[in-house]
Amino acid sequence: MAAPIIIFGANGGIGEALARRLAAGGAELFLTGRSADKVGALADELKARHARCDVLDPAQVEAAVAEADQGEGIAGIAYCVGSIDIRPLKATKHDDFIQTYKLNVLGAVDAVRAAEKGLKAAKGAVVLFSTVAVQQGFANHTLIATAKGAVEGLGRSLAAELAPHVRVNVVAPSLTRTPLAHGLTSNEQMTQSIAGLHALGRIGEPDDIAATAAFLLGKDSGWITGQVFGVDGGRSSLRTKG
Repeated sequence: MAAPIIIFGANGGIGEALARRLAAGGAELFLTGRSADKVGALADELKARHARCDVLDPAQVEAAVAEADQGEGIAGIAYCVGSIDIRPLKATKHDDFIQTYKLNVLGAVDAVRAAEKGLKAAKGAVVLFSTVAVQQGFANHTLIATAKGAVEGLGRSLAAELAPHVRVNVVAPSLTRTPLAHGLTSNEQMTQSIAGLHALGRIGEPDDIAATAAFLLGKDSGWITGQVFGVDGGRSSLRTKG
């Protein structure tokens, strides 16, 4: 059995798109998600192994990694878990920041810590996910931008610490049409307004993000590590309207 790529959050829009893309390329996959039924159905379809895993529970993360590694090591980890919580600072509480940090950052820390030995054995790769809001700076994004800023710092630190055996990179999308973002994309007028802020004139689709993540997990990116990739339709760096 080949060393697997573990996808945390395979139930989500980007996680599922990544799983489908990697499966089509013949990768050995191990899928995890909070919903046992959903992740199980996807795993059955893609002929992948799977486990229910709540990333807020370090013991469950460790158990999932142990189950995934059958002695061949871990070829990759994609931590496709996150949140979208947009509100002004005055509407947040101390615990909101703690919970957002736990989900977006500490879950990734626990995943990589548990898999470090297996990743090194297989010379694997790690992909984490940030947001365009870290680079660009948007109002009402203090919760998620703070946590995802930490993810970018985590990615660079891990890339240095785990080199030369393991590569670590971060993908930073803009608004993408996923179930998590349904509250923002369900209104077509709002969606088109946001799309117009992007140089490419549309919001992202899950496979836009999955394509970059799959590349970073593969051998063709073998000399890339410690980078943050803006897959954002130009939102972080381009202005096409006055």
